[in-house]
Amino acid sequence: MPGLGDSFREQLILRSMSSAFIVFLVLGALFAGGWFWIAVASAVALVSLWEFYALLSTKYKLSRGLGMAAGAILLWAAAADLSLSALLSVLSLIAFLVLLIEILRRQTTEESFALWNMGGTLAGIAYVVLPWSFMILIRAQTWGHLFLLTLFLCTWSCDVAAYLVGSRWGKTPLCERVSAKKTWEGFGGGVLCSLLCAGILAFWFEFPPMPLILLGLLCGVAGQLGDLGESVLKREAGVKDSGNLIPGHGGMLDRFDSILVNAALAFLIFEVIGR
Repeated sequence: MPGLGDSFREQLILRSMSSAFIVFLVLGALFAGGWFWIAVASAVALVSLWEFYALLSTKYKLSRGLGMAAGAILLWAAAADLSLSALLSVLSLIAFLVLLIEILRRQTTEESFALWNMGGTLAGIAYVVLPWSFMILIRAQTWGHLFLLTLFLCTWSCDVAAYLVGSRWGKTPLCERVSAKKTWEGFGGGVLCSLLCAGILAFWFEFPPMPLILLGLLCGVAGQLGDLGESVLKREAGVKDSGNLIPGHGGMLDRFDSILVNAALAFLIFEVIGR
């Protein structure tokens, strides 16, 4: 028994140190802005994309190299502040390039995987790369750093609160066939903590509260659904984690799964408010 306690303590310390490093890196890059933020966001996005393709490759054949190249181009386009039309045109071209690959595959091997390859390759870009591209675009705006700070802090506070409340008071399973440990009590605790975090930030920065409160609500609800979404992917792939890059946490996709959907929602809110 003492050995088990020591192991748990070591794992907790490892997770805490890894979390502290990630928070320091991401928030440091966020406040620094410029090419430092672009570099960190792009690195996280591309590593997460590789992990996503690794999950899908357990079931389907994918053009990983083409998808990674397309992801890098999209991130560069966001950094260069190209129009959204340019970003969408890249997606369209990638679809046709994947089809070309499958035409050649069928001609030379008499088999092809066009439906799976096109769907999987584009899904990775839409699911992983576009949200990080949105965060690059948001950061370049006047209040972008505050929106992204709210996004990250609300998401992380939601994760922590959902875990603590669920561990202590959780009794009602949320989605036991996807993630057995998640409960409705933890879900509610996460949403409330995200709202509280958004309110504190709005008060601290003397910013109109409604946009940040709305973002906090969306982060609390959608972020937890995003976490369940990645759990489905891992269950279908038959793996516990998307990778092993981050000690105590798994892969990069494991650590930022909730951020992805929240970033897409934050971008939508930011666009609506900015017009």
